[in-house]
Amino acid sequence: MLVHAIPGNVSYEFAADVRAGLTRTGQKELPSKYLYDNVGSALFEVISHLPEYGLTRADERLLRRHADEIVDRVAGPVAVAELGSGSGKKTRWLLEALCRRQRTSYYPVEISHSALVMCERELSDIDAISIVGFEREYLDGLLEVAAYRKSGQRLFVLFLGSTIGNFDRPAGLKFLADVRRILEPGDSLLLGTDLEKPSAQLIAAYDDELGVTAAFNLNLLGRVNRELGADFDLREFAHVARINSEARSVEMHLESKRRQIVSIPAAEVVVEFLAGETIWTESSHKYSAHDVIETAREAGFRCEVQWIDEQWPFAENLLIAE
Repeated sequence: MLVHAIPGNVSYEFAADVRAGLTRTGQKELPSKYLYDNVGSALFEVISHLPEYGLTRADERLLRRHADEIVDRVAGPVAVAELGSGSGKKTRWLLEALCRRQRTSYYPVEISHSALVMCERELSDIDAISIVGFEREYLDGLLEVAAYRKSGQRLFVLFLGSTIGNFDRPAGLKFLADVRRILEPGDSLLLGTDLEKPSAQLIAAYDDELGVTAAFNLNLLGRVNRELGADFDLREFAHVARINSEARSVEMHLESKRRQIVSIPAAEVVVEFLAGETIWTESSHKYSAHDVIETAREAGFRCEVQWIDEQWPFAENLLIAE
């Protein structure tokens, strides 16, 4: 087994994104990708086990039940690229099914170094696998993985856990189209999508009683403090989950409890917050099963098959690049 994590430096980009997001007119925001530093990734692992948050368990149920069928439908020798691998725990089912058929190269793409380390630890006991990790943004990492493609080999891309829901619909379509441009006809993408469900169920999932999701959200301000020298007082911000009915999404915000001024030296900015003003940190868009098929078609994919979990409405969608 080969394990090799290729590091990337995001500090300058982080500072630029923080400055742009907190000085924009109207709604302040921070990109959701920055929620997943070492602390954030560990907190999200806890969230995935909370009784209110059924998404991860639905994802895992479908992968466990249908792993053999999924890999049977992926044509020819393949290399596996996973965008946002996390700990790799739920990917095990697919990789074990593949490795029973062929020696498999697995390329997790993550912006969190600790997640890559956890992923290697989780999957290192699988026979007939080699792992090359890329500490990269999704598309940058996928481009590098594509360069490793051997003659006659297809790419099997995993984008699980409904991460596509963090994009609004136009951005989600653009992202899938960008993935398609990197792929060749016949390559495949297994896309996880959270499906529509009652508002009360969604609010409970994104604002749990134990406050783990609140800690996960507030850690983003802690990260700005740690990496950019800011002086956010986390006690003066509150986690808020909201339903956006028009967008069919759940939004996470951090709400300022009072008027306050925050200095962020590395981003060369001082930001004023009014009482009740929020920073929008993440959206999770929900789909219908038909939405997924149409979005895939517009992006240049054919939806080969959908597997849908009934306990927590969630779909795994096998898309084939046309």
